[in-house]
Amino acid sequence: MTLNQFTRTFAIVLIAIYAMNAGATVKKHTKSKAKHTRAAHAKKKAHATAPAGPLYASRPEVMQTASEMAERNQLDPIWVRETIGQARYTAAVARAITPPAVGTPKNWTVYRSRFIDPVRIRAGVKFWQANRETLERAESQTGVPVSIIVGIIGVETIYGQQTGTYRVMDALSTLAFDFPAEHPRAKERTAFFLSELEAFLKLTQRTGTDPLALRGSYAGAMGLPQFMPSSWNKYAVDFDGDGRVDLFLSPADVIGSVANYFKAFKWQPGMPTHYPVQFDMQKLNIAALMAPDIVPTFTPAAFAAKGAVLQGSALEHPGLLALVELQNGGDAPLYVAGTDNFYAITRYNWSSYYALAVIELGQEVAAAVAAASAAMPK
Repeated sequence: MTLNQFTRTFAIVLIAIYAMNAGATVKKHTKSKAKHTRAAHAKKKAHATAPAGPLYASRPEVMQTASEMAERNQLDPIWVRETIGQARYTAAVARAITPPAVGTPKNWTVYRSRFIDPVRIRAGVKFWQANRETLERAESQTGVPVSIIVGIIGVETIYGQQTGTYRVMDALSTLAFDFPAEHPRAKERTAFFLSELEAFLKLTQRTGTDPLALRGSYAGAMGLPQFMPSSWNKYAVDFDGDGRVDLFLSPADVIGSVANYFKAFKWQPGMPTHYPVQFDMQKLNIAALMAPDIVPTFTPAAFAAKGAVLQGSALEHPGLLALVELQNGGDAPLYVAGTDNFYAITRYNWSSYYALAVIELGQEVAAAVAAASAAMPK
C-alpha cells in the first residue's frame, strides 16, 4: 500500500468513527426528546381522558326531575330525558364550585395581578382596535363605556382565549343534581343551577343547537362574555344583524350583549363607578358604613357625617354611595366609594374585587389604545 493509499484509508476510518459517534449522540438526544414528548403527551392525554362519572340516566330521581322539567317548560319529555341522561357527573366541577376554607384572607393586590397583566392588556388593545366601530356603537346606544365592555370580556375570557373546556350539560347537571352539600348555600345554589339547566335546555331547543356539543366554564357559563344560560336568554342580542345570536364567534353580538346586560341593570351614562375615600377618625363609624355591604345607600352628606371623607367631584355626586372594602391580606384594606354603576358591575359577578378588576383593566387597555394611536404617524 502506498503512502497516499494509506492516508486516504486512515481518513475514511476517522470519518466513519466520527459519524458513528455523532449518530449515537443525535440518537441519544432524539430519544431523550422523544421520551419527554411522549411523557408530555401522555400527561395531556391522561388529563383529557380522566375517568368520566356515571351517566345521569342511571339515576331514577334525576329522570323523574327531567320529566317534570319538560312538562314545566313545554319541552319534549323524551328529548329532555335523553339529553339529561347523557350528561355525566363531573367531580372537577364539584371541586371547583367549593369555596375556599373559612378564614382564608382575601387580597386585592394578588387578585388584581391575575387580571391586569401585559397579556390581557395586549389582547385588549387588539380587540378594541379590531372592533372599534362596534364598541363605539354599543356605547352610543346604551351609554355603557367602551372601557367597561372591554374590561368585562378581558377579565372573563381574555377576549375569547379561555372560554372553558367543560361540557355545559355535564357542568349544569352536576351542580343541579349533586351540588356539594358542605357549601354554606347549597340549597339556594342547587335551585339556581336547576333553573340554569332548564334555561340551557330551552336555549338549545329554541336555537336548534346540540346541547351536548357546547362547552363552557365549570359553572356552565358560555362564550366570550361567559353568559349563564338565563342571561343568554334574557340579555343576549343580535348586534351584527345576521338573524342569530352567537356569543362564541361574533364579537359584535358579544359587545352588544354585554352592553345590553348593563343597560338592563340600570347603568347610568356618564356616572363614575367609584371615588377615592379617606377617613376622619374622630367621626368614623365604620360599622354603620359597612352595614349595607356594597349597596349604594348614603348621600355624600350622610357619608361625610359617618366619617368618610370625599373630595372634588365626589362631593357633588347626584346619587347614593356605598363604602366598598377590598382586603389586602395582612396589609391595610383599600376603600372606595362605590356608585350605582359600581354596583351594576357586581350584578355581572357578585364581587367587588371583580368589579374593580374590570374597571382597572378597561382603564389600562384604554390608555394603551390611546398611546398606540398617538404613536402612529400623522
